[in-house]
Amino acid sequence: MRNVPIDLVDGLDSAVLAIATDYPPGHVLPRHRHRRAQLLYGATGTMQVDTADGSWTIPPQRAVLIPPQTDHEVRMHGVSTRSLYLEPVAVPWFPVSCQVVAVSPLLRELLIAAVDLPVERPPHGRESALVTLLLHEIEAVSPLPFGLPMPADEALRARCEAFAASPGIGVAPHEWATGLGVSTRTFVRHFKTQTGLTFQQWRQRACLVHAIRLLTSGHSVTHTAAALGYSSPAAFTAMFVKNAGSTPDALRRGR
Repeated sequence: MRNVPIDLVDGLDSAVLAIATDYPPGHVLPRHRHRRAQLLYGATGTMQVDTADGSWTIPPQRAVLIPPQTDHEVRMHGVSTRSLYLEPVAVPWFPVSCQVVAVSPLLRELLIAAVDLPVERPPHGRESALVTLLLHEIEAVSPLPFGLPMPADEALRARCEAFAASPGIGVAPHEWATGLGVSTRTFVRHFKTQTGLTFQQWRQRACLVHAIRLLTSGHSVTHTAAALGYSSPAAFTAMFVKNAGSTPDALRRGR
């Protein structure tokens, strides 16, 4: 199916519904939720998914898993998507929070093929076998650290959101502690409780996802490294490869 709202077909008797949709640059899907679990794959462009718990940045050729009944907003930047809407009973292993994942060449081809499958399929035919393989491939995907958890504490969340908009790798925890009027020890403990990450881990994650946005917008590796406060492009590239599993240049080329 192509460019069909999920609400029009959600009631169909099919464990997997595949829909291809093209979005103009800057398009925003306001906060909404689906009864089904969703795999949202961007063949081109970059997406950002925001929920009450955090923000997830999805580069080209990656996907995000969105659990059923999760309120979320999606920002599109020149995206052509392939979405799978999955009956919850068919994916009991689905994550309980959003997760950006790598997409293997096999899964990519299955996603492309699924869009043209008939909704009504013989139970033992080729189409049903393809859907079964598709579910196995989704269960086996590798997670990517492209999500940025946000705290529930309002004062800390405001600080986190401001930092995420313009992060820097050199910011120290004592600077935030002073700004929030608490000791560094109290701040460090509270931050880990609120986000599930240490301050240093969260700071690096914020730099990583911001780097993805800069690189996919056409900025050079040198510019991106300097904007994030890294001592050299080489230091930035080492961090990026370790966490993203690819080089910054490969990401810029949509790979």
